Amino acid sequence: MNSQSTVCPNCGHDGAHQDTSLQETQLLSDSVGDAQPHREVAQRNEATDPLIGRKVHVYQCVSLIGSGGMGRVYLANHTDLERRCALKILSPKRATCDEEFVERFLQEGRSAAALVHPNVVTIHAVGRADGVHFLEMEFISGRSLQQVIKDDGRLPTDRALTLAAGVAEGLSAAHREGIIHRDVKPDNVMLTRQGIPKVSDFGLAKRVLNRNGKPVADGLCGTPNYMAPELFQGETATPASDVYALGVCLYLMLSGRLPNRAKSIAELRWKATSESVPNIREVCPDVSLEVAEALSLMTSPTPAHRPQDATSALQLIHAVLGHERDLESLLTQAFRHEPAITWQRHGTMYSVVRNLPNNRSQTVFIENSHHDIEDRLLLFYSVCCVAQPTYFEKSLRLNSEMLHGCLAIRDIDGKPYFVVLNTYPRATVDPEEIKQTVMEVARIADQVEEQLTGQDNN
Repeated sequence: MNSQSTVCPNCGHDGAHQDTSLQETQLLSDSVGDAQPHREVAQRNEATDPLIGRKVHVYQCVSLIGSGGMGRVYLANHTDLERRCALKILSPKRATCDEEFVERFLQEGRSAAALVHPNVVTIHAVGRADGVHFLEMEFISGRSLQQVIKDDGRLPTDRALTLAAGVAEGLSAAHREGIIHRDVKPDNVMLTRQGIPKVSDFGLAKRVLNRNGKPVADGLCGTPNYMAPELFQGETATPASDVYALGVCLYLMLSGRLPNRAKSIAELRWKATSESVPNIREVCPDVSLEVAEALSLMTSPTPAHRPQDATSALQLIHAVLGHERDLESLLTQAFRHEPAITWQRHGTMYSVVRNLPNNRSQTVFIENSHHDIEDRLLLFYSVCCVAQPTYFEKSLRLNSEMLHGCLAIRDIDGKPYFVVLNTYPRATVDPEEIKQTVMEVARIADQVEEQLTGQDNN
């Protein structure tokens, strides 16, 4: 987002007038219009936080990770097991005056502890010591999905679908246990260093039935921007309302903005209950009809028309995604043990930098071709130098010596450049092929550049 702009990339409104409670978990009273954020206003910063450096039970608090309605989360060391963890500390002030708040905190521990799944943040322990209630969680060193969208903007379709499928996997495990999350949103999805999504923060989760076999109902609803229309009307949360929230997350990943833009909860409630989610192709024409249709089903205003749980939503996502792995996952796997290689995404294209001997380096660009999905290719190319006529004869000789790929001319920013180019069928390419191709393309392009120009411009 432009540093001079005050427009929110999510809702599209002036940041000075946006109701930030639309992004926060809400505790609803009898009147939805009176909803207020269920949060504690933190007056301290990390430098004066009394728990930093202090030992709580077997945990040494190292630094503050974040804070919210339930309390604060710290990076901590488990001194007995000598491992890092995330330690959630319940707000002491709220704990002393709100028994339901304490029960809600314990419910998060019980709900999440029942789930052991690669796409769910693991809960290791819940308890009370040294005058505070705590929750020990698996520490995820990566970013939240919300932070990824904020930093990188809209995601490529294959990456967005892959992440949505991972979240659906985690929610599916919860739904099979009779647990509804009820606060699915990008802030509650953490990505590991390998790019694997993990659902976190089951603080609003509840089981469908209590011990007596009766439905459990209360006023907690979730985060307004991700709430299904029926929740605004006071109906009980269901797995289908989790699916709706997942659909909103997918919409945000694909477009970089939320489907319903509102300045207040009242306006958002009216839109959610009286209008359908806009067709994503109106915002992003490049999104395929199949993806748009799947998104429309997941965000249907009528609960019965949606996939009824995350398992059904996962089947729908896989039907659209097919067996093709997203490019970001392939790159992560290809270069996870290659410290001399760095890469990053630029829209739908990726750039990979390979360090070479003699302090030289070469950048390889990777992107999908524009063919239909069954004929799509993965393009690898690295820029050598400007295609000057004086280089043509020598470049032809170099091209004839190449065993893999070719030396071609490609227009870049309106100028013709020599590039080393190679391709693979997109549907079948694997991480090892990607790694070897990047290594080879970078090596050859650097040699061509040096022989033609005697320089290192990459």
